[in-house]
Amino acid sequence: IDKVYQKVLAIANKEQRGYITPQEFNLFADQAQMEIFEQYFYDLQRHEQRVTDGSIPELIQSKIEYFKSATTPISHNDILPADCYRVDAVSIEEPGGTHRMVEKIDRDESNRFDFNLTGLPLLTPNLRRPIYSIVGETIIINPSDGIYRINYIKKPKQPNWTYLLSTSENPLFNPTGQTQDFELHPSEESNLVIKILQLSGISMKDY
Repeated sequence: IDKVYQKVLAIANKEQRGYITPQEFNLFADQAQMEIFEQYFYDLQRHEQRVTDGSIPELIQSKIEYFKSATTPISHNDILPADCYRVDAVSIEEPGGTHRMVEKIDRDESNRFDFNLTGLPLLTPNLRRPIYSIVGETIIINPSDGIYRINYIKKPKQPNWTYLLSTSENPLFNPTGQTQDFELHPSEESNLVIKILQLSGISMKDY
C-alpha cells in the first residue's frame, strides 16, 4: 500500500494538483479496490456470454481465486458471513465425508415453494434434493436436518495506510500500525494508482 501511495503523491505533485492526505488516500483506495474487484465479475459474466465452451480466462480466475473462502458447517437458517460478497456454492455432507452440491432457487421460487410441499413428494426438499435460497443477509436451507457448508467469495479488506507524524508534522509510513495492504492481484498496482488519481480529481491523459 505504501508503494501505491508514494506513486500517487509523486504524480499528483508532478501535475501540481496539491497534496493528498492519508485520510483522503485511504477513502479513495477503498473505493478504487472495490471498483477493480467488482470489475472481475463483470468481465467474467461478459466472457461467459460470449464463449459457449465454458472456459474461463486464466487471469480472471487467478484474480478471483484468492477471495474464495469456506465456512465451518452452518445451520439451515443462518446469517451469511460478514465478509461475504457472493455465495459460490452450498454443499451437504454425505456419509463417508463426501459433499454434494445443494440446488439454489431464487426468492420468487422460494415463495412459490414455500419450502413446504407436503402434497407434492417429488418436489419436496429432502436430503437427496436439498435446496437453498438467499433472502437479504440470510441463507435458508431446506431440509433442516443436514450438515451444510457454504463456499463464498469474500470481500477484499479495506486498505489502510497508517502513519506517524514526524517532528515537522509530516506523516511517515508506519508499517507496524494497523496497516492493511491491498488484497488485489499484484498486476493491479498500476490500475490502483490510476483510479485513485482519478478519484482525487486528476485527469489521466496517458495511462
